[in-house]
Amino acid sequence: MRDRIETIIKEVEGFSAKTKENAEEFRLKYLSRKGKISELFDEFKTVSPELKKDVGQLLNRLKISAQEKLDHFKGDGNENETSSGSDLTMPSPDWRGSRHPISIVRKNILDIFGRLGFTVEEGPEIEDDWHNFTALNFPEDHPARDMQDTFFLGDNIALRTHTSSVQVRILEKTAPPVRIMMPGRVYRNEAISARAHCFFHQVEGLYVDKNVSFADLKQTLLYFAQEMFGEETKIRLRPSYFPFTEPSAEMDISCTICAGKGCAVCKHSGWVEILGCGMVDPSVLKNCKVDPEVYSGFAFGMGIERITMLKYGVNDLRLFSENDAKFLSQFESEI
Repeated sequence: MRDRIETIIKEVEGFSAKTKENAEEFRLKYLSRKGKISELFDEFKTVSPELKKDVGQLLNRLKISAQEKLDHFKGDGNENETSSGSDLTMPSPDWRGSRHPISIVRKNILDIFGRLGFTVEEGPEIEDDWHNFTALNFPEDHPARDMQDTFFLGDNIALRTHTSSVQVRILEKTAPPVRIMMPGRVYRNEAISARAHCFFHQVEGLYVDKNVSFADLKQTLLYFAQEMFGEETKIRLRPSYFPFTEPSAEMDISCTICAGKGCAVCKHSGWVEILGCGMVDPSVLKNCKVDPEVYSGFAFGMGIERITMLKYGVNDLRLFSENDAKFLSQFESEI
């Protein structure tokens, strides 16, 4: 075996490569998984113990020599190709890539609430009935449990319909105070259109502590709206209903397209709904083993696609999931 190794060392030393094709031929012949050096390493396992040290040193010398030779070939190739301006292995010019608009807005949202002390928590996309529905105070006959809204995977198992399930998981294992943001992808069995999809992205917020009030919720959301859409943005809260909050509200912002004057986007009302919110229902706190007599809290949730559409003036939700390079290239990332 020693003679074979020395023969291959001479072959390697005598090999010359003038083109990238020659360099690749050298790599395949000697350094690939099926190359001569790999075959020698396989055969090395059968060498007798008294010869392993000497043969092993010689074999390592061969491998190092071959790798240095290949690196040299690549270096020469780069120099030659660079002069012609066609070397695809060289670093590209300073062309900044695009980041998906959903990712950009998701980061913006989390950064804004991060300045208020909110941390980020995530959970599984496949959820059980307890975390997705029951613990959040959904009655047994609630429409959201029906097949027309939820993708069920089996008995009491489904693709999550909201990221509120994460707040249950966190409250079950973390004692208040809790101040968290919960981003993620959610799924609902809906017809796909310009304004709806069977999957989309949500980010929800939860704050539970002593003496948390609705005024705290309002000021938090006002700060978010003005940071995201501009200092002139106004908000309004309209009474609504959600199983897991009481009282509940939907929040509108002054239309970013017409500055509140009225247009087709806001249906000439001057307002656009962006999220739902409310005080955490005491029943939800009890389900998570949190004493509602001591603690209170607020929660809110928004669709990232909706915020992105308003921020960038996109009028079709489907564009976010179609991987249209022309559309995505418009969004330049700063990170």
